[in-house]
Amino acid sequence: MDQLKIGKFIARRRKTVNLTQAQLAEKLNITDRAVSKWERGIAMPDSSIMLSLCGILGITVNDLLSGELVEMDDYSRKLESNLLDMIKQKEKADKRLLSAEVFIGLTAALVLFALVFVAAFAQMELWLKAFLIVLGFILFLAGCFYALRLEQVSGYYECGECGHKYVPSYKAVSMAPHMGRTRKMRCPQCGKKSWQKKVISKE
Repeated sequence: MDQLKIGKFIARRRKTVNLTQAQLAEKLNITDRAVSKWERGIAMPDSSIMLSLCGILGITVNDLLSGELVEMDDYSRKLESNLLDMIKQKEKADKRLLSAEVFIGLTAALVLFALVFVAAFAQMELWLKAFLIVLGFILFLAGCFYALRLEQVSGYYECGECGHKYVPSYKAVSMAPHMGRTRKMRCPQCGKKSWQKKVISKE
């Protein structure tokens, strides 16, 4: 999807319905700064307000994602193209999140190691040593919880029994035995427990 083209299209449609950025923002309960970012191609409207935005601008979601009014004879092709673009963008975002998960996990481990090392070898009072060690473990656990959250929402887990791909709950992921990003969980489709690997695409 061409964000710049979409932004210019939003601006044109907003002017067509005689709304300022501030008036459009007020109707959507957002800031006019968000509308400005859309129109400059810096950001895209959130999926939660796309339908409302399209209703106000008198367009379809397909028009919005195409950055132009789509003719009926071209509608199916444009819709398919937009859906493929959205899938590709989600896959790219998921890959970035999984990279961030690794970075956060390693950073949390290094912080813990550094604070324990300082507490063990630096000259300081006992209470301060204990404080540094406890702080290190708290930061480590917080980093692990956040990294796990990123893993949970990125991509899908694929059932080893039926091949169903889905996004499990945070509780299911955190409680499951695991080897790296492969976790033993119960599939909501077939109901069987299996080792389920993390995959990016649903195809």
